[in-house]
Amino acid sequence: MLRDKNLVPLSRQHQHALALCVRLDRALQAGNVDGDAWSEEIRQIFAQEVAAHFAAEEKVVFPVAAAFLSLQPLVEELLAEHVKLRDLFNRAASETLDVSSLRSFVNQLSSHIRKEERQLFEGMQQVMAADEFARVGRQLEEALADASNACILPTESTRLRPRS
Repeated sequence: MLRDKNLVPLSRQHQHALALCVRLDRALQAGNVDGDAWSEEIRQIFAQEVAAHFAAEEKVVFPVAAAFLSLQPLVEELLAEHVKLRDLFNRAASETLDVSSLRSFVNQLSSHIRKEERQLFEGMQQVMAADEFARVGRQLEEALADASNACILPTESTRLRPRS
């Protein structure tokens, strides 16, 4: 299903976070992990985009979705995942994440994003009217005004290198 235009800003941010997950996963598979550099990149993406993204979802999207009985359990699950993900982001802000924590970060964040895209957004599009989405879009635009619109660029330590 084509994404409703009012959810596109969140989907774009999901793409940024998934790009980070893919790069980190590849680095983990290659055994080429600089924990300090990856923790710093995770800190940056949280500060520049994810904190505002989570807040917008919790303030705007989740309450609207939870008004539909069929989406309530999913919203509760996603809220619980936000708590766990915030903990991982906070850990990255206060310490260097080890390989196991980085692996957990990739798995939890990518799974969460896919659940929002494939289940929440699709479910909302099935039950919401266009005027409701327009209202959500206006509220999201306001809520995301402080979030960066740019994908964070990899550092020298986190950039993937071609295999020799």
